[in-house]
This record gives sequence, structure tokens and C-alpha cells, in this order.
Amino acid sequence: MSISLTELWVILGCGLVTILSRTLPFIFVKQLTMPGWLVSFLSFVPITIMTALCCQSLFIAHTGQLATLNVANCLAAIPATIARVLTKSLLMVVVIDIMAMALLRYWLIPISEKSPHSSEDFFYL
Repeated sequence: MSISLTELWVILGCGLVTILSRTLPFIFVKQLTMPGWLVSFLSFVPITIMTALCCQSLFIAHTGQLATLNVANCLAAIPATIARVLTKSLLMVVVIDIMAMALLRYWLIPISEKSPHSSEDFFYL
């Protein structure tokens, strides 16, 4: 596979823009003193992002219809939520969630038997 000089410059330029857009805000904010209300407001950003990511995986969007519940992900989220409450460790939450989903897929969701586009499919993957 060959790459032209123009393509190389585009890739390097995109990489530079990505790095700068992610590091410059931290460099500038480090030198500023933010008011307490702003720090308090920004403390909610991580939980908001995690909630959006979790809700996105718990529901299945259908064009022109209401979203449906992704039962497999909801069942896997239960032990992960319990692990989060008990351990407060992100690593434990991720490990338990992966194990729960693996067990669900192995015992409860025979993927090879059903198509994910089947109307009879109770679990959607």
C-alpha cells in the first residue's frame, strides 16, 4: 500500500489538530483560577457523560419508533451497578460487567441460532 505525500500531510495535520484540541484547554485552564460555582458545575460533567454512554447501550433506537430496551445489556448492568456501589472501583465494574455479559451470551443468548434482525429475538445484540 502506498500513500501520497498529500495524504501523509493530511493524516499528520489531523493528528496535530486532535492533540492540540485535547491538550490546549488543560494548559490554559491550569493557569486560571476558576470560580467555585464553575468548578462545582464542571464536577457534574463526568457523571453526565457516563450516564449518556450507559443509556445509549441500554436502549435500541428504531427509526420512526420509540426505543426498545436492550435486555441483555440491562441484565449485565445489574451486577456492574452492584459492584460500583460496593467497591467504587472502575476496574471491578468493568471486569464484572464483561463477565456478566460473557455469561449471558454463553448461557442465555444463543447467537448462532437467531439472527439479530429476527422479530422473535428477545435479546438483541
